[in-house]
Amino acid sequence: MRIFERIIFVAFAVSAASVVVPARAFDGAPVNPDAALPVVSAMPGTTASMKKAAAKPDSSLTALQYAAEGGHPIAQWKLGRMYADGNGVAQDDLRAFEYFSRIANAHAEDSPSAPQAVIVANAFVALGRYYLDGIPNSKVKVDTERAREMFSYAASYFGNADAQYDLARLYLKGIGAPRDAKYGARWLGLAAQKGQHQAQAVLGQMLFNGEQLPKQMARGLMWLTLARDNASPEESWIRDSYNKAISKASEDDRAMALQMLEIWVQGKRD
Repeated sequence: MRIFERIIFVAFAVSAASVVVPARAFDGAPVNPDAALPVVSAMPGTTASMKKAAAKPDSSLTALQYAAEGGHPIAQWKLGRMYADGNGVAQDDLRAFEYFSRIANAHAEDSPSAPQAVIVANAFVALGRYYLDGIPNSKVKVDTERAREMFSYAASYFGNADAQYDLARLYLKGIGAPRDAKYGARWLGLAAQKGQHQAQAVLGQMLFNGEQLPKQMARGLMWLTLARDNASPEESWIRDSYNKAISKASEDDRAMALQMLEIWVQGKRD
């Protein structure tokens, strides 16, 4: 079943699955983590062709295209990213969209524990982001409802943290669905627990400032600290949020945040 037909069918199931998220996820407090998805491994025949391509750079694009035409999701994903980023090829969002669509259409019903599940979920996220902004001068128009459906599927069925973060943002802003701060906070909590640093930053802001959630300054500072430690150089907004919070936090809040942080780190090690 093509994913653009299937998405409509599963939208109700996705919503139902979302409702059962534990209430503790509102503030990102510990919940039972989802089973970690395995690292994606190559499908038969893909590894050898990619190794040959690496040895002969001039043939790399041809090798990937050959593998992609054979239905290998890894090759389709790599080509999609290349065209999306303009890495080694002329930047072409429409071609990237088409490669991501092939993955979604062919693998939407794959098990969340399948080797290629991470790639499939990421393809849904990429498609959702394209639907948020549209692709100029193409058939892909802005469709926020479709974007939400893509994120919902990847977030609920595959448990993808980036999808959970993107979905949370839509609910917090009322884009593609009625605004729902508590529902958005639930998705933020799930993504934050999985280490999605942007979700940690937004959740930390909300908790520290008491924005649409009960104020919990220590827990908010804990999430902001984790987010700051994993932010890229370009994500100055995360560092700014942390700096504002740490300057306002009391000594007690700082001490409690540090204690929570130690428990978090120990839990990850265990």
